[in-house]
Amino acid sequence: MKVLLAEDEKRMNRALSELMRQEGYEVTAVENGEDALDEIEGGLYDLIVLDVMMPHMNGFEVAARARAAGIKTPILMLTAKSELDDKVEGLDSGADDYLTKPFMTKELLARLRALGRRNMPTNDGSLKYEDLTLDVKNAVLKCDNGQSVRLGEKELRILEYLIANQGRVLTREQIALKVWGYESDSEYNNVEVYMSFARKKLAFVGTKCEIKALRGIGYELRCRNVP
Repeated sequence: MKVLLAEDEKRMNRALSELMRQEGYEVTAVENGEDALDEIEGGLYDLIVLDVMMPHMNGFEVAARARAAGIKTPILMLTAKSELDDKVEGLDSGADDYLTKPFMTKELLARLRALGRRNMPTNDGSLKYEDLTLDVKNAVLKCDNGQSVRLGEKELRILEYLIANQGRVLTREQIALKVWGYESDSEYNNVEVYMSFARKKLAFVGTKCEIKALRGIGYELRCRNVP
């Protein structure tokens, strides 16, 4: 699970990054609000941890801008402030949870696990969008009309990413990084090849949803208007 940590205090940043890595999280750490927002807009993270008091842009504003951009990734807000009004402002700005410093590391990890479950498939291992059901566990795409088809690994990951970000346009770079990873040498034309495969699977099940390509921008999962 990919986590973005935005914390301007260097020692705290290093300590939290190491703690989360030991728990199996893949952590990217930044130290100011502008860098945090740039990373968030990339759409590559499963969880976001934001300190409130950061240079250039505070955590409240980062969260509010992320939500305004349609990003639904769970956000945990960290702050030294404990007043009720500050907690309300954090939640109103789009944060999902709020942790006041100082805190116990066990509580932080528990809250991360809880937020992570919100961004996971349902108990039966599926994601739902319009007339589509994506059975992530069994790599099967189903349509409400009864048709279903088995997916290859890359087709599964592409459709999972598109459904999880429904309503957002994802660039080829974002998709390549999410599906193939930072260490992969795959070229961006791989995205087009596997996007074609995913489109064929959508057509096979007869869904009213389609993957729309926006020239020079990226891809978006859309639902066609049908009678």
